Amino acid sequence: MLGGTIAQDCQALIEQKCAEKGWTIVGLAIQPDPLHLFVRVWPTDSAAEVVKQCKGLTAHHLRQKYAVLRRLPSLWTRSYVASTAGHVSQEIIQRSMAAQKGLEDDPYL
Repeated sequence: MLGGTIAQDCQALIEQKCAEKGWTIVGLAIQPDPLHLFVRVWPTDSAAEVVKQCKGLTAHHLRQKYAVLRRLPSLWTRSYVASTAGHVSQEIIQRSMAAQKGLEDDPYL
């Protein structure tokens, strides 16, 4: 469901939430099924909080705007995968995200 203008609006909402919270988007890849977000957050913000904030905002606004999304039982599943970058460089993570779907021209990657 995340394609075209829905994907563009989803990206804008995530950018808005991250800016509001002071989080830095390092990589963002919105694909029809998965969404990959590589974000630098404050040490006091948990991965669960980042996911909750982004999913909550996007689900609310996108379902209001697009009737097709209101027919779904929910926009997002409850699941997510979170990982810290640790000793992996930012460049390696960005290349990995880009390679998954040929997103080499993405402005965040």
